[in-house]
Amino acid sequence: GLNPFKGDASLYLKGCVPFNAFDYNRGVGKRGHLFVIAAPSGAGKTSLMRALMQKRPSVEFSVSCTTRAPRAHERDGHDYHFISRDEFERLIAAGEFIEHADVFGNLYGTRRSVVAAALAEGRDLVLDIDWQGACQVRERLPEAVHVFILPPSRAELERRLRKRATDSAEAIARRLAESVVEMAHWREFDYIVVNRDFDQALAEFEAIFDGHGEASRPDRPELAALVQELIGT
Repeated sequence: GLNPFKGDASLYLKGCVPFNAFDYNRGVGKRGHLFVIAAPSGAGKTSLMRALMQKRPSVEFSVSCTTRAPRAHERDGHDYHFISRDEFERLIAAGEFIEHADVFGNLYGTRRSVVAAALAEGRDLVLDIDWQGACQVRERLPEAVHVFILPPSRAELERRLRKRATDSAEAIARRLAESVVEMAHWREFDYIVVNRDFDQALAEFEAIFDGHGEASRPDRPELAALVQELIGT
């Protein structure tokens, strides 16, 4: 039968054979690593990831597709691929996304071809997605490393959201409500980083990316009490 490891790699990108990053990289040199990063809005995910990637230029962001309108500072193809809802739904039907989700009424998704190409070339890739997307990736790529970022307190999360000038009061309230749902899924992740001190959180991220993230495991006793305060249970 067809041996995709010796055949045309585009078969993977087109979805003609089952997508398995481990098999696809076996026997073709260094295999790339996939890191899935999720957090509630205001936890500091974007700042931490930018700082990490400045220190580690070999790590790359996967540029997601979205149907939402670009913000003033965002560039198409750099921050997101901004596409129409019709185009997004066409790609879903074609099986092109390894994950996709509806977030605040907008669609977001990660294209199969982007991840396949990066891992096949031995590049480390970061997916910046929400818990819904992380769940889909976990099912399809179980070897991915999943990291969740928590704020140090509910009050600090709200302060950080209000500090942003881009969101209305209504949007902030909605994001705070959504954060409760997001943070309720913290136990599903391999590592938990509490962004209390930025430099310490960044050091934890580096350790995780180096394969030494034991200090960030989710079974730390103090995490359950913190999450209880964060989500009000």
